[in-house]
Amino acid sequence: MGAASVNSAEYSRARPHCNLRTVDFEAAKVTLATASAIQQPNFPRLSLASPRPPLRPEPEPSRMAHDKALIEQLETIAEALGRIAPPKLKPPAFDSAEAFVWQSSPEGFLAIERVNRIPLSLLRGIDRTRETLLANTERFAMGLPANNALLWGSRGMGKSSLVKAVHAEVRSRLNERRGRLTTGIDLKLVEIHREDIGTLPIALSYIRKSLHRFIVFCDDLSFDGEDTSYKSLKAVLEGGIEGRPHNVLFYATSNRRHLMPRDIIENERSTAINPSEAVEEKVSLSDRFGLWLGFHHCSQSDYLAMVNGYAGHFGLGMPAKQLEAQALEWSVTRGARSGRVAWQFIQEIAGRLGKKLEA
Repeated sequence: MGAASVNSAEYSRARPHCNLRTVDFEAAKVTLATASAIQQPNFPRLSLASPRPPLRPEPEPSRMAHDKALIEQLETIAEALGRIAPPKLKPPAFDSAEAFVWQSSPEGFLAIERVNRIPLSLLRGIDRTRETLLANTERFAMGLPANNALLWGSRGMGKSSLVKAVHAEVRSRLNERRGRLTTGIDLKLVEIHREDIGTLPIALSYIRKSLHRFIVFCDDLSFDGEDTSYKSLKAVLEGGIEGRPHNVLFYATSNRRHLMPRDIIENERSTAINPSEAVEEKVSLSDRFGLWLGFHHCSQSDYLAMVNGYAGHFGLGMPAKQLEAQALEWSVTRGARSGRVAWQFIQEIAGRLGKKLEA
């Protein structure tokens, strides 16, 4: 074959792995099968129908019972708290009555079916004060500017009676003129007790949302030396960020002109570093009232005019001289002459005569 030819025996010795006659095919099959088993481990196959294995071990029965008991205890506590918690205040039904009393606990407006008052015409001896408060209230009811009013002075002279009578008179006039009442806007009277003054901002938050106009009335308003609730009242009347709602007017009665006992004012003046500043702090509340209406002891003629006015209004039918003589005797036993004493005398006479005091 020439120089290029190669002996087959020599080629076989040089490339023994390429010699097909020397390859053991059965052994090669076993080797390939072993290698395939090593490279591809035999993991269990999951089918879509088989359930997924749990992510965490199932809880023990004792643990489940403990959790159930804890949930029941929490539910019992929640129910108990729900029972003792005050109910949420519903929107006040101001259309249901003309007068209300604010109570702080639980919060709410109690409707008054019948207001305890007497006609404005029966209030004698306070003519100028009556006309001033009446005009101020009527302006407010018509949506015009008006002032807060402080009615101060002698006890039993009709301060609270005047507020209630003026409210009724203004509502009657508005109704006759077919003014605000025909449009659904009414003049309401809301009484707040002295001990609830601290919650006045809460009451005003409900009143502010109403379309009606309100006279907020506090009878016998006064403060002692350690009482600081007057500061919140100052902010409500004037000086606070919100200020007094446009549909609210505040009327208060008190036996004290500055709503503080004189001894407290004198004590502040004598012990403070700056006496004038201490007194200003105490009496500045009364400055929030644009109207100061004073009530003083009445004369004998005014007292008898009150008695005759009551007797004529209720039709007692007692002769005037006899009525006046007994009225004077009654005032002597009481040690005072006032509208309250006159009304108490009329109640006594009506009881003796067996007549009811019905307007």
